[in-house]
Amino acid sequence: MKTKKKTGDIVTLIVLILLSVVVILPVLFMVTHSFMSDHELNASYGKILTSSKNDEDDAPIEIDAHLIPQEPSLKGYWDVFLATPDYLGKFWLSLGLCAAITAGQTLLACLGGYGFAKFKYPGKNLLFALMVLLMMLPLQVTLVPNYIVLDKLGMIGSYSAIILPGICSAFGVFLLTQTFRSIPDSVLEAARLDGANQFKTLLLVVIPQAKAGIASLVILNFIDTWNMVEQPLVFLKDRLKYPLSIFLSQIKNADLSRAFVCGILAMLPVLLLFLHFKDALMTGIENSALK
Repeated sequence: MKTKKKTGDIVTLIVLILLSVVVILPVLFMVTHSFMSDHELNASYGKILTSSKNDEDDAPIEIDAHLIPQEPSLKGYWDVFLATPDYLGKFWLSLGLCAAITAGQTLLACLGGYGFAKFKYPGKNLLFALMVLLMMLPLQVTLVPNYIVLDKLGMIGSYSAIILPGICSAFGVFLLTQTFRSIPDSVLEAARLDGANQFKTLLLVVIPQAKAGIASLVILNFIDTWNMVEQPLVFLKDRLKYPLSIFLSQIKNADLSRAFVCGILAMLPVLLLFLHFKDALMTGIENSALK
């Protein structure tokens, strides 16, 4: 029995190591290539970037893929952080949009989730079912109705066209409804006996006990907003207003070092947020019964 258990542990360890390599290798690849010069990057991958799909020659393209820079250079970091401030500006723009959407959706989700979880009123179950149905619709299906509404409101072309639909997302309300339902009603009754009104009960009792669920919402919403592509392309008319997620695809092939540095810049906020709140994320998902 012990031998079988050890064999199983070894196999599990090998599988986990292989999966870790698969996940870490692209990140390591991006970090090391950010320290390569444009000349080295073009010499290694230029044939892929300049090749045409209509080429009659079907011969395989040879590339020189390597992790360790042969011509170390900080030009990419110089361009992104000092020489060309556009990239860094897009980073702060994306961060501001994510912060506004995340804060607004969290506030709305706390109020809506509390109403669905702890109040009784006619039609509550029907409203909740409709909200879940709305949440299940793909984003592409709602783009056209959102565009029509935002156009009538005169918001197309402004950042409010991205922020407002993001705040009114059904996912946050659904997640916090499930989280608030796990809080015993006896705790709320004790707060009311102490003289707390509904607002104080939510603020001082419910929210502190649902920190993990709220942290999960913040992380998941931030990641989704940080990587948004369709909404800026549809709702913003000016290319100069595009966030970093769109701006990355516009970097020219001649600026490969900038592309890798901007990729690291785009990865850092999500990575740091996840590493800091990973325990709260796991606990919040478990408490909300999202498995």
